[in-house]
Amino acid sequence: MAFLKESARSLLLVELLEGLGVTLRYLLKRPVTVNYPHEKGPLSPRFRGEHALRRYPNGEERCIACKLCEAICPALAITIEAEPREDGSRRTTRYDIDMTKCIYCGFCQEACPVDAIVEGPNFEFAALTREELYYDKEKLLANGDRWEEEIAKNLELEAPYR
Repeated sequence: MAFLKESARSLLLVELLEGLGVTLRYLLKRPVTVNYPHEKGPLSPRFRGEHALRRYPNGEERCIACKLCEAICPALAITIEAEPREDGSRRTTRYDIDMTKCIYCGFCQEACPVDAIVEGPNFEFAALTREELYYDKEKLLANGDRWEEEIAKNLELEAPYR
């Protein structure tokens, strides 16, 4: 009996008609496609994109050279060198991230006690050479300055979950 049933379904092309029905059902609906370069979809406040170093409102960099981000990075992508300043505080002299190694896990952001290193909202940072993906302190600070307003808003939205 099952053999006859399957033979009838094959002969009458039932699967093909069911597929055409699905096509016709979605044919008249509004498309959900996003015209990417001109339109962008919404990003979660917890999105992990391009790294950035933040500054305090007075312009001083936030990083206190505790090296927790370097220690917790599973890909060993972060390199930090620090020196004490004249006032006794420590600041970084070198802060490098090899973005070709980074796995965007967000551990560096979670480990930072002063929210100095963050993964910002920028996901459009393609490069033609590997050298362009080696971020030094100046580039990271420039990213922080460029995205500060959006980064601060995202950190505020994420605060209840931290």
